[in-house]
Amino acid sequence: MDFALSIINGKTVSDVIRAHRADCIDVVRDAYLAHARGGSVNPDSYFLRFPEKPDCRIIALPAYLGEGFHVAGLKWIASYPGNVQRGFPRASAVLVLNSYETGYPFAILESSIISAARTAASAALGAYWLNGQSRRARALGIVGTGFIARYVYDFLVDTGWDIEEVRLYDASPQESETFRTATCRPDHHRAVTVAANLPQLLKASDLILFTTVAPAPHVTDAALFQHNPVVLHLSLRDLAPEILLGSQNVVDDVDHVMKANTSPHLIEQLTGNRDFVTGTLADVMLGRRSVDRGRPIVFSPFGMGILDVAVGKWVYDQAAGSGQDLRLRDFFYETVR
Repeated sequence: MDFALSIINGKTVSDVIRAHRADCIDVVRDAYLAHARGGSVNPDSYFLRFPEKPDCRIIALPAYLGEGFHVAGLKWIASYPGNVQRGFPRASAVLVLNSYETGYPFAILESSIISAARTAASAALGAYWLNGQSRRARALGIVGTGFIARYVYDFLVDTGWDIEEVRLYDASPQESETFRTATCRPDHHRAVTVAANLPQLLKASDLILFTTVAPAPHVTDAALFQHNPVVLHLSLRDLAPEILLGSQNVVDDVDHVMKANTSPHLIEQLTGNRDFVTGTLADVMLGRRSVDRGRPIVFSPFGMGILDVAVGKWVYDQAAGSGQDLRLRDFFYETVR
C-alpha cells in the first residue's frame, strides 16, 4: 500500500490550469452532470465566524464525487476582506484529497487558485449554455474587478470568446483602471472602458459578471435589465428580489443556493416558495429545462465542494503524472496495525 502524500504548490496549480483552461471547463461540466445523476455527496458548507471579526470567515466544503472521479476531499478557504487593503488577496485556501478506497489523504493542494478556476470555469460554462451555446458577446460588463473577475475574463478569452467591448466598474475606480491595464487584452476587443457609473455599465452590456463582496442587494432597478442580458451573478448578493423575480433563474444546486441570505434565498424568504427558479445549469445542459432571451437570464451558482474536488483531482493527476508534486513518503508514521 502506497501511503505517500503529495504536496502541490500554487505555481504548479496555476501552470496546469493556465495551460488547459478548456479541459478545466470540461471537468466542471462533468462534475455538474455527475451531481445531477446522483453521483456525488455534497454536504452544506460550514462557516467558521469570529465575534470580533464579523466580516471574516473560514469555510469548510467537504465533498465526494463518483462517476469516474471516485475521490473525496475538503476545501478549507478563508475570506478576510481586510487583506485587500494590505495588498494581498482576500482568500487563501488548501484542498485535501482523500482516497475513496482507504480514506487516507493522498494530496494537499494550494486551493485559492483551484477555487478561482472552478468558479471561472463554472461561469464560462454557464455563459456558453445560457447564451444559446454561443461564445459571442457584444459587450461584457464586469462589476467588481478583483481576483475572481480576472480568472473569469481569462477563461472567456482563452476559450475563444469573441467579445467586442469590455466595460469595467468597481467601487474603487483605481481597481478598474488596474484591471484594464494589467488584465485586459485590448487586441481582443474593439474597446475596453471604465464605466462612469454602474447603471451605465448594466444598460450597455449583454453579458454581465458580478464578482463583488457586497453583503446585501444594492442593484434594485429592474429597468437596467430590460434589454435581457445574461447575468453571471457569482457574488450572489448584488441583485434585489424584484430583479430576480422578473428573470429566468438558473442555479448550480437549488438547495445549496437557498441559504446565507443570497439573493435567491431572500426571495424564498419573501415568497415562501422556489417557483422563481427555472432550473439548474445541469438541467439546461441535459435539455430538461430551457431559457430564452425574452427575459433576463441570471445564473447564481452557490459554489459546491464537488467542483473543488473535481478540479483538484484533475490538477493532481496532471502534476503527479509529470513529477511536479513534492511527495512525502514518511508523512504517515503508524501504517501497520
